[in-house]
Amino acid sequence: MSDRSLKTGWGTPLVGLLGGYIASQIGWPLPWMVGSLLAIILVRCFTPWQLSEIPGGRKCGQWIVGIGLHFTPVVMEQVLSHFGLIFFGALVTSVSAVVGVWLMRRTGEDRATAFFSSMPGGSGEMVNLGARNGAMLSHVAAGQSLRVLVVVLCVPAAFKYLLGDGTPVSHAGSVDWRWLALLFPAGALLAWVWERLRQPNPWLFGPLLVSASISIGWDLHIGLPDGGSQIGQWLIGSGLGCHFNRQFFRRAPSFMGRTLIGTVLTMLIATLAALGLSTLTHLDLRSLTLGMMPGGIAEMSLTAQTLQLSVPLVTAMQVMRLLFVLFLAEPLFKYWNRNPE
Repeated sequence: MSDRSLKTGWGTPLVGLLGGYIASQIGWPLPWMVGSLLAIILVRCFTPWQLSEIPGGRKCGQWIVGIGLHFTPVVMEQVLSHFGLIFFGALVTSVSAVVGVWLMRRTGEDRATAFFSSMPGGSGEMVNLGARNGAMLSHVAAGQSLRVLVVVLCVPAAFKYLLGDGTPVSHAGSVDWRWLALLFPAGALLAWVWERLRQPNPWLFGPLLVSASISIGWDLHIGLPDGGSQIGQWLIGSGLGCHFNRQFFRRAPSFMGRTLIGTVLTMLIATLAALGLSTLTHLDLRSLTLGMMPGGIAEMSLTAQTLQLSVPLVTAMQVMRLLFVLFLAEPLFKYWNRNPE
């Protein structure tokens, strides 16, 4: 690590902890993620201190979160019994990204930049696809980061203060150190393999697949020890906050404004689609709405767990939406781009 990284990186965990602690004291939902995120953004925007990301911190946070998510056979059976409608709901929310594309095109963005900055996929994956298709990569990365930031800041608070907590879907898991001693290294191994295969979100999907498979196969209700989830939140929030500074928000303000409007419209469409799907399936409206939000999988799954919603349902819908975007975005863009301007 360089001397500059040491100078800018040592304060990141401390600032994140302070922000998380303050947020927890005022009762903010997901305090250790949202609090650390906001604290680091404020420091990077209003002081010369450009805090840098903790090396491997976000990956470690996703690893912890993936192991700690609860999956039970009963809830998974419920999800699978309505798989067709849930599949359709995830497809609808993926297609709703055309609202953002339309806004970008109306105000002069080129096709590739408008398309890949608006797709609700992972930031790294959309930047890679944009690079292959001639997009302006700084705008794609900025649009993707701003979308996740808006969802993380707004959705947990809106759910908690407007809708209240959900009905607990399972009993709290007990801490079983023998199983945890197996799950953590197995999850890390699968994450490493997933990463070597260049698959998306390896440090979330690897541990999550291990935890879900063992929990369902052996009907386990394993929880993390006290503070485990908070550590995962803190690491994820601290990592996400380091993507923003004063220059980020000053860069192309009209582009940022359109991204913000497009994100809000997409969230409204997701809410309406969840309402219709809940009417048809009688599944929990809160969980369906959260599953359709265009945020990160780790952040939305954490929100579901904190608010006592259906983690498997939320995670399944988020994963399906991501797969739709990853597999369909580039072919659809190339089909659209065959026609001249």
